[in-house]
Amino acid sequence: MKFKKLGQATLVLAGAFAAAGLFTACNPVTIDFVYVTGSKAVPGQVETFEIDRVTGALSQIGTIISSGGNKPVSMAISQLYHDVYVVNQESNNLVNFYVNNDGLLVQKNVYSLASVGNMPVSVSTNNAATLLFVVSNYQPGCTTAITSAATCNGGSLAVFPMNSDGSLGSPIQNGSLSYWPVGINPTAVQSTPNWPVNGVTPLAGTTGLHVFVSSYDPNAGLGYIYIFSSTTGGTLTPVAGSPELAGVKPSGMVVDPTSRFVYMTDFAQNQLIAYTIYSNGLLIPLINGPFRTGNEPSAIAIDPRGIFLEVTNELDNSVSAYEITLSTGTPTAAVNSTGSQINSTATAPVAVVIDPGFGRYVITANYLDNSASSFQLNDSTGTLASGPNAPYPCVALPTAVVSIPRGNHAIQINQP
Repeated sequence: MKFKKLGQATLVLAGAFAAAGLFTACNPVTIDFVYVTGSKAVPGQVETFEIDRVTGALSQIGTIISSGGNKPVSMAISQLYHDVYVVNQESNNLVNFYVNNDGLLVQKNVYSLASVGNMPVSVSTNNAATLLFVVSNYQPGCTTAITSAATCNGGSLAVFPMNSDGSLGSPIQNGSLSYWPVGINPTAVQSTPNWPVNGVTPLAGTTGLHVFVSSYDPNAGLGYIYIFSSTTGGTLTPVAGSPELAGVKPSGMVVDPTSRFVYMTDFAQNQLIAYTIYSNGLLIPLINGPFRTGNEPSAIAIDPRGIFLEVTNELDNSVSAYEITLSTGTPTAAVNSTGSQINSTATAPVAVVIDPGFGRYVITANYLDNSASSFQLNDSTGTLASGPNAPYPCVALPTAVVSIPRGNHAIQINQP
């Protein structure tokens, strides 16, 4: 979207300096909770960790709980940090957990997804905590998807209204349908923030919420991004010109906090594709991209300030770190002390999150190692330093990881 970019960049940098000042002045920090889903056990599992306030080391707290279904594959958090949502692929359901003050999860509601799709693959929420999006591999009642078919011709995107207590209302209707069709093999769903964001109003002519769904067609050898505009109530309209081309096999996707850029990993071509978001929601690739990653990039995360970007490389067992130029959105490799942008994880990292408190820690879920890795993010250089004694054992075959700030979302503890 076209903004007053200088003002937006100044706002983001001011937030960064404020956070840095907290660390250097009184040395208070925010302790975050981390949640990891495991897909091997039946039912699936969710494990809770606490991030050490100084080193970033992970420590399990409480007991491992059921995910409320079989094979959890994706998680999302309410932007108010009160609720965690888990989609279970084999059970075709969505489970809502409440976050206690101690960080432990309590199951609240279970929602069947049968009426909106089959085999969910991704879930996310908007920043206003009013809408929840679920993308499923197949449309309702389908177990296959063929592009040219009259029915069962792709995946589905469902939109649920979120109530103030974290519960979900009935799915938003798309005419006679309870979902919006998307292409075959959808992989991720993300949305731009609602306006205004942090008191910044977009330029005249820009619209509000946009929703992006990535997918790929192996027969055509092409990836796509489906783009929708949304009302505040969650009714979607496909944007003219959608879908847009998106590499060969898009995997992870993230929108920067200012809603100016979309970043997407291409699993098949080992690259990171960056887009500028125009006011109508269409995406224009940056002219200096795409950008190199490691082998088989699987997931992506951006820090709360929109300054740093992390990409997991599933085949290389690593994380690639980037620093973003705020004025252009260009990601530049953050080279560590060894002269590499590659930072080793355990085997097959498939998910990554940056803590939302200060954006100080990066955590990955390592699928074939049954572990989580933790890194401390240098907020000056963008480089990563591995947490002590990492990786940390976790639930078997971890698939997703999310994080929330502890307590009232700004608890500060003085370091010794």
